[in-house]
Amino acid sequence: MKVLPFAVMVALCAGAPGLARADDIGRVKVAKGQVSIERAGAAVAAGVGTRLQSADVVTTGVDSSVGITMNDDSLLSAGANSRLVLDRFVHDPATNQGRFNVSLNRGTLAVISGRIAKQSPDAMTVRTPAAILGVRGTEFAVQVGD
Repeated sequence: MKVLPFAVMVALCAGAPGLARADDIGRVKVAKGQVSIERAGAAVAAGVGTRLQSADVVTTGVDSSVGITMNDDSLLSAGANSRLVLDRFVHDPATNQGRFNVSLNRGTLAVISGRIAKQSPDAMTVRTPAAILGVRGTEFAVQVGD
């Protein structure tokens, strides 16, 4: 039996979608059709359980959708032909203080805000090509055309 060096094991585990890392900010709960994550210049298919990090770009194809649960229990649902950028997510679970910024470049997004926005309503924003939405309620939807 060959034992892998510790550094190799860490590298292998770091890329595994089901293993939690300190910089994980959420995960894919539902994936229908073609869903991908762009991270550090590389695109990979995203299935249920895929962990997400700040600056990830979530893209859905035709007849596709994705449901995401963030670490503060925010729920995001992107529809077909969507491009969603997880710009910034900082959350202190002890105080629920933090910041959550996303950009919807195209497609549709429905949101049920979590603990960050409930603690500080101005701490969550959604940017579109035409506007910046400040979250003041707990549920909303936005659509961006091509």
